[in-house]
Amino acid sequence: MIPAPDRIFYAPASSVEIRHQGVAFIFMVAVFAIAPFVVYPLFPMKVMCFALFACAFNLLLGYGGLMSFGHAMFLGTAGYTSAHAAKVWGVPPEVALLLGTSAAALLGLVVGAIAIRRQGIYFAMITLAFAQMMYFFYLQTPFTYGEDGIQTVPRGHLFGLVDLSVPMAVYFVVLLIFIGGFLIIYRVIHSPFGQVLKTIRENEVRAISLGYDTNRYKLLAFVLSASLAGLAGATKMLVFGLASLTDVHLAMSAEVVLMTLLGGLGTIFGPVVGALIIVAMENYFAQFGPWVTVAQGSIFIGCVLAFRRGVVGEIAHRLKMSL
Repeated sequence: MIPAPDRIFYAPASSVEIRHQGVAFIFMVAVFAIAPFVVYPLFPMKVMCFALFACAFNLLLGYGGLMSFGHAMFLGTAGYTSAHAAKVWGVPPEVALLLGTSAAALLGLVVGAIAIRRQGIYFAMITLAFAQMMYFFYLQTPFTYGEDGIQTVPRGHLFGLVDLSVPMAVYFVVLLIFIGGFLIIYRVIHSPFGQVLKTIRENEVRAISLGYDTNRYKLLAFVLSASLAGLAGATKMLVFGLASLTDVHLAMSAEVVLMTLLGGLGTIFGPVVGALIIVAMENYFAQFGPWVTVAQGSIFIGCVLAFRRGVVGEIAHRLKMSL
């Protein structure tokens, strides 16, 4: 008789780990809450959008062991869907966010159902192929306006009450969305489902031998990751009032991989730190033009060679902490 899944895999975090992670979470929230009073609010909002995107990707790769080379298609699909809904259909922002996230989830279900039939590099190539297909679809289809994108999207009033044209109002809405998405990922990681995902990552054959339908777990993880990436894309559209081809380009899929690896693959707070570093470089070193990309590549090479655990991973390892 095969024991119940939670009895095999579920290992609750220790009180010390919970304390460390709780302190780190409070510090992270405090930093983002204070940020708009110290720097221009648009910068931390962009960081939070990409941090949620990187956390969603980390859920798939860091905990599920599934390498996607096309995660930007979910970010961009949600952005285009929510932008079109808000500007053309005139729906309120909460409905636009929901529609964008749902569109990304549906696309994730279709792509995931096909991709999980293969493993390793073949899985990655399938996601890359789908991402390129979606890029050229959005380039050619009329409602996206091609290379111009959907511009000047109105923010509207959230639930008819909160005027999102006020910068501080939209900032704290983005903060709440980011915290909500982050907590969802945290709960998934520390649930029996998350423990099964880790087992599949480490030894899928053993998980199958214990009676688990690993394809079902991987598909669910893929859809969940796509949904959260879509939430990040819809939120980014709300911040900038724009949906463009940049969000579905191959470079965006590569950028989220860089954020995750730089911050720390398989760590909870690593993708947030990685997103902060990359967005800061793009924001403050923009005057150097293409050299920013060279710097990013150099940092990536250095991280892979010298700090394979990433920034947060190295700090956690040296301090014997779980972050």
